Amino acid sequence: MIDGDDLDLFERSLRAATERHTGEALDTALDELGWRDALSFDTRAAVSRLFELQGEAAATSSALDHVLAFAIGRELDGSTSILLPAIGRWEAPGHVEQGRVTVHGFATASRPSTMLVAHDADADADMAFRVGTAEFDVRSVRGVDPGLGLVEMRGELDAIDAEPVAWSDAVSLGQIALAHELVGASRQALALAREHALERVQFGQPIARFQAVRHRLAEALVALETASAVLDAAWLDRTPVTAAMAKATAGRSGRTVARHCQQVLAGIGFTNEHDLHRYVRRILVLDQLFGSHTTLTKRLGDEVRTTRTLPRLLPL
Repeated sequence: MIDGDDLDLFERSLRAATERHTGEALDTALDELGWRDALSFDTRAAVSRLFELQGEAAATSSALDHVLAFAIGRELDGSTSILLPAIGRWEAPGHVEQGRVTVHGFATASRPSTMLVAHDADADADMAFRVGTAEFDVRSVRGVDPGLGLVEMRGELDAIDAEPVAWSDAVSLGQIALAHELVGASRQALALAREHALERVQFGQPIARFQAVRHRLAEALVALETASAVLDAAWLDRTPVTAAMAKATAGRSGRTVARHCQQVLAGIGFTNEHDLHRYVRRILVLDQLFGSHTTLTKRLGDEVRTTRTLPRLLPL
């Protein structure tokens, strides 16, 4: 475990990297810092610190690829990504039927090859294998948050022999990582709104003194702290249920923070001149990856209704 002064140094180094770099440059900086080694040595510290800082800086990297690959016991080189599920879903992005694999998913960047996880219904198993991206129709995703750099991939290919992997483990760790990134983006949005409330003067006083503004900032802070608390529980419990709960809570909290911060910033918050839009956009897209807060909440509710049992309480 990384703790004490080593953890402080690790976090400061990651903060400097995420504040100065993004994309391939951030990947290079993370390799120099030994982040992937830290992922194996202390998974919680590596994931929680990097993804929250990445969210605060609105930076991008291939860290999510490495987190998913680590969860299924694989390693990626710099030329390979791992295909993510379709927007709003968490199932494996490939489906095997009659010897053919149908693929629809997203990658964090366009690279020469991708690791594909496909579900074989006949074998009732998830299988992983590498394939060249030339096999797919590739489209850069602009949409709400073009800065995230997602790439959509569709196609069909012949099924090939591959070893089974535990995709559910990748889903759980991926949801936790994205929940941390949502918390980081939400925290920075709240910081921007707070700064504006202290500096913006109306009727001879900062708007931070107005009760309506204080209420919005307070509700945003409560939502943010709730998401952080559920994430702590997910790390302690390490089950698919609490991972999904953490992702759902972070997504819902992120949207709450974005809504209140937008109201506090008013007109300036809608402009490109102010940084708030970067975090609102990022929150909206991250909420959809590996299940939105609405779909995950519905799934959890369906499981409770079907099993007639509640998730066990964590010790306080």
